[in-house]
Amino acid sequence: MNEWAITILEIVAIVTAFLGMIICLMMCVGAIQRVVRRLPSMPKIPKRTKRRRKKTMSKDTASEGITFNDIFMFMIAVPLVLLWVGFAGFVIHSGLQDDSVLEQIEGYTTLIAILGGPALLIIKDALDVWKQEQAEKTAFYKQKAQAVIDYNNAAQEQAQMIEAKQQEHTHKLEKK
Repeated sequence: MNEWAITILEIVAIVTAFLGMIICLMMCVGAIQRVVRRLPSMPKIPKRTKRRRKKTMSKDTASEGITFNDIFMFMIAVPLVLLWVGFAGFVIHSGLQDDSVLEQIEGYTTLIAILGGPALLIIKDALDVWKQEQAEKTAFYKQKAQAVIDYNNAAQEQAQMIEAKQQEHTHKLEKK
């Protein structure tokens, strides 16, 4: 049973290392793209292709890149949380299948608690960031809705003013 657990932990470690390498590769590609964008550009030869609409991004979105927090989350936080959840599930499953696991349950629960402390803090921080993003989205949509309302009110006032000016002009012409 212990050999099986060690094998699973080795597989998890290999997968985590692989994901870490992918993230590092993505960061290198992003850094190279930034450097290439800053180089003086050569004249481009236009290609004959079908014209498609390009999705444009705002300047804020376009300038976002991979940050330290992104690296931290993908290399440390995500594997830690997954390891914690996986190990807890493994202990529960093993405890239901094998009575010898229940004899050593104190050691397993200690390990789960050691992994669980940082994992719970990471989950809490991730939820706090998510709540903040949702609050920002809500504030943005409120502001956008108010702008639409203000625009509609201004358009209606302008239409009424134009109509009033036309009526004044018509009355002046009728008096002459």
